[in-house]
Amino acid sequence: MNHDDENELFERLESEMTADEGSEVVDLNQARSARTKPTESAAPTPDDPEDPPTRPVVDKPGGSSGPGFMDRVRGAKRRPVLPAWALSKPEFVTAAGWLIGHTWHTAAYHGVRLPWYGLRLTAQSPRGAAEFISGSLRWVTDREGDPLRSAAARREDVEEYLKLSRQRDRRVRWRTLVAVVASVVGTATATYLYVLAPGWLLALSGGLVALALGWLGQPVDDPIVHRAVEIPKVQKLTSDIVLRALGALSIAQINQVIVKGNDPLTFTAPITRDGPGWRAEGDLPFGVTVADVVDKRDKLASGLRRPLGCVWPDAVPEEHTGRLVLWVGDQDMSKAKQPAWPLAKSGSVDLFKPVAFGTDQRGRWVEITLMYIAAVIGAIPRMGKTFLLRLLLLIAALDPRAELHLFDLKGTGDLGPLESVAYRYRAGDEDEDILYVLADLRELRGELRRRAKVIRSLPRDLCPESKVTSDLASKKSLGLHPIVVGVDECQVLFEHPKYGEEIKEICTDITKRGPALGFVQLLSTQRPDRDALPPGISANASARFCLKVMGQIENDMVLGTGAYKRGVRATMFAWADKGIHYFVGEGADARIVRSIYADAVIAERIALRGRKLREDAGTLAGHALGEEPQSDPGASYDLLADILTVVSAKEPKLWSDAVVSRLAELRPDVYGEWSAEQLTASLKPCGISTIQIGRRVDGKVVNRRGIARTDVVNAVAERDGKPDAA
Repeated sequence: MNHDDENELFERLESEMTADEGSEVVDLNQARSARTKPTESAAPTPDDPEDPPTRPVVDKPGGSSGPGFMDRVRGAKRRPVLPAWALSKPEFVTAAGWLIGHTWHTAAYHGVRLPWYGLRLTAQSPRGAAEFISGSLRWVTDREGDPLRSAAARREDVEEYLKLSRQRDRRVRWRTLVAVVASVVGTATATYLYVLAPGWLLALSGGLVALALGWLGQPVDDPIVHRAVEIPKVQKLTSDIVLRALGALSIAQINQVIVKGNDPLTFTAPITRDGPGWRAEGDLPFGVTVADVVDKRDKLASGLRRPLGCVWPDAVPEEHTGRLVLWVGDQDMSKAKQPAWPLAKSGSVDLFKPVAFGTDQRGRWVEITLMYIAAVIGAIPRMGKTFLLRLLLLIAALDPRAELHLFDLKGTGDLGPLESVAYRYRAGDEDEDILYVLADLRELRGELRRRAKVIRSLPRDLCPESKVTSDLASKKSLGLHPIVVGVDECQVLFEHPKYGEEIKEICTDITKRGPALGFVQLLSTQRPDRDALPPGISANASARFCLKVMGQIENDMVLGTGAYKRGVRATMFAWADKGIHYFVGEGADARIVRSIYADAVIAERIALRGRKLREDAGTLAGHALGEEPQSDPGASYDLLADILTVVSAKEPKLWSDAVVSRLAELRPDVYGEWSAEQLTASLKPCGISTIQIGRRVDGKVVNRRGIARTDVVNAVAERDGKPDAA
């Protein structure tokens, strides 16, 4: 029993004795043992209300303290024998390339300067000769012992002075002998070389002696040979530094732990080098989560005395929310040099295989497989959102099978370098641009349905998983090549007052069904809210890229509901962290990635290489060849007028599926693939909502959604500015 339990017992006994002076004396030993024995009843019975309730014993004294030894061994985490960079081929190649480059640069740097080094060393040789002679004389005469002998003389310590003098005499005799022998041997050797050695050996010997004397005579403050590479000096991360930084965060629970004399972090692994930085891992105090630390990343960086871009606190997804992994880089992530992107100068892509598109904090490549995904990119303006979208589209451009549909609704031409490979391309947000996009999306919806039929008809041995594969995409006869749709500032489409609802419906359908049918949809927006990203899209996008955003709502709209609470917070990125984002995809947890920077010049060069690949494969088509799409039949006809044509005045109400059937008979090229849901979505911007309509079929009343003809008439009259016509 600890002291707190004893104090509690004494206080209780004292209060009972005060309340009832006639009480019997209590045996403390019996009272103590009674508290540790299991009770027969955990609560008082109604028949005996005066008995105080007793707490059941839940902590067994003694016994097993946890899982057995073998269980703990099986669940133990084994540290890798080799470092991660040695096991990963890309990282090993990157490290080897860096080492070769570093060695080559050092050799070239000093090789160019060798003549200058020789001239300076030769010029310094007289001074070096003087230094050598004076140093030799000081050594022979034992000048280093003068201070000690002088000190003994000042103290008038005769015994010590005589002892030091005798030591000096012995040293001088021995060193004089060594100097004489060395002089004789040196002189004889020099004479021998001068008389008998060939000229080249004499010159080489004289040069080496001159260089050695020059090296000896170089000034301390002006060395002749300088470093070829300036290595930055970074303070080693230690446990004291980490604990000091956590204590500066002003988190209440951490402060309470520190006041009690405990550490604010229980380290679960040694602090080690991890790539170009240090890695610390440990458990935060009870009640403190990694999200609390992430929120104060700027204070944490101040406590570590490191730039903000070097400090990256992160959670361990498979552990509890208080397990912190702190990675502190040697350089700011936004300023560190990235390894050369393999696709920048050469190579092609198979969209069904992973491709590197950025690096993490440690400089390791991060890959993405563009097929089978729909992606959302969100950020505030000027953080690199469009550059990231363009980078992903450049990757798609290097697969000659991919058909690119690119829409730059910002209208600045940022996707212009890809125009040379685009099947469809438009830049601008005017009504004619929106109609161009809508017409293309309608075509893609028809293509989506065609592909579903093709996939359904294929034999099981060719299409075992009912989705497009790389082999199927390569068969031109099937027409299952990848289709990549890239939209910058997609909120312009979804918020359009007239066509927004229909565009939402089509894009949501592509997001849900497209990945299995060979569609890749990439949407970017600077306004990640409910209007800019419809819930059907944000909830089903399998890849998410979130650069800096300003709040929790925007963060969760892009990264998924609950991401902010889990500590995945793109709000922590600084203004200088351009191109740095949280990436969720590839079956992994959220990772911080710095995307490859490809400016317009590089992008155009890569796109031209993609065009050449298409020309060789015979897949170049559409806008890249100057072909414009046929005018959209739906844009030439009036939906409301067509409804009034097929629904007579004698039918005030009609089911939606009946209306669609009649429209398909009227214009099969326009309405042939329409459904009742699409009719509802197309009428919504006109202010027409469907209603419940009951009809008697086979003696039973059947209720279905439909439209009222008067609503259509009123909408036409209001649109045409003729309210009296209604």
